[in-house]
Amino acid sequence: MERPSVGLLNIGVEEVKGVDEIRKAAAVLKEAPLPIRYHGFVEGDDVGHGVVDVVVTDGFTGNIALKTAEGTAKQIGEYLRAAMGRSLLARLGAVLAQGAFRALKEKLDPRQLNGGIFLGLNGIVVKSHGGTDATGFACAIDLAYDMASNGVVERLASEVARFHAKLELEGAA
Repeated sequence: MERPSVGLLNIGVEEVKGVDEIRKAAAVLKEAPLPIRYHGFVEGDDVGHGVVDVVVTDGFTGNIALKTAEGTAKQIGEYLRAAMGRSLLARLGAVLAQGAFRALKEKLDPRQLNGGIFLGLNGIVVKSHGGTDATGFACAIDLAYDMASNGVVERLASEVARFHAKLELEGAA
């Protein structure tokens, strides 16, 4: 993606909301000459709606958001299974909708997107979900492999160095 839209996860979209670090990061991103389209703050419900291409958050808040989304998806799945078993007509409907339910389950499977990337290091670190299985670990390893194959660490280091040089030039002017 040439210029992804980027948002900071926050408790509201208003610029006055959030902790100091988030507001300071927003100010930097708003002015920074980066190859992104900075969107501003996004809220938790914006994540699932695809308001931005990339949501940036700290580990604490991101972990809470991720586990809340996972728990909500599981809870809805349980409610749906219970509802589809309540009557003969509902069970028949479940049989007829089996393909759609399977596609939905695959789309919501957190194992397929397993692996959080740690940035700011001189190497590749992909944190896997502790409760995953072999499929989830394989997806995390695939992510690390793709990052290594595509030279992500070197490209990020180059972009960060270019960004800092540009900031220094602007500061000297």
